[in-house]
Amino acid sequence: MDEEPIITRPVSDPTKKLRDKFYEQYASQADQLDALARQLITIELAIPGLYATVLKLTQGQDATVAVNNWLYFTFGCWFLALALTLLALFPRTWQVDPTIIKSDTTRKSQVLSLEDYFFQSARRKYWLLAAACLLFGAGTVGAVLVLF
Repeated sequence: MDEEPIITRPVSDPTKKLRDKFYEQYASQADQLDALARQLITIELAIPGLYATVLKLTQGQDATVAVNNWLYFTFGCWFLALALTLLALFPRTWQVDPTIIKSDTTRKSQVLSLEDYFFQSARRKYWLLAAACLLFGAGTVGAVLVLF
């Protein structure tokens, strides 16, 4: 059998640059989610405080706010949203083997490859922050229903 050698060329500079940018973006996903979490904490602390202040101001000097289930629901959702956001920011210990770039998908192992580490870390933060956003939105809906 006559096998001819495969003709190859070195990777061009633009292709190298694109690959580098791709891997930088892939590795920095968790950092981007950390920045989002910090912004969410600011909002999740400010809104309940503003809401409580507005409730007090609109009820007047001697009036009291009726505490009903919607008020408990509202502040409960906001508290859980803040807790999930903080949990997303807290570091987690992962078992990573830095000598493995990409793991074999057919073999289940407790030790992560580098690629799996970045993926798992970002995915964990994503789901915690998505749940926090949903809870915060539910709390906001509850805040409107408190007034009715």
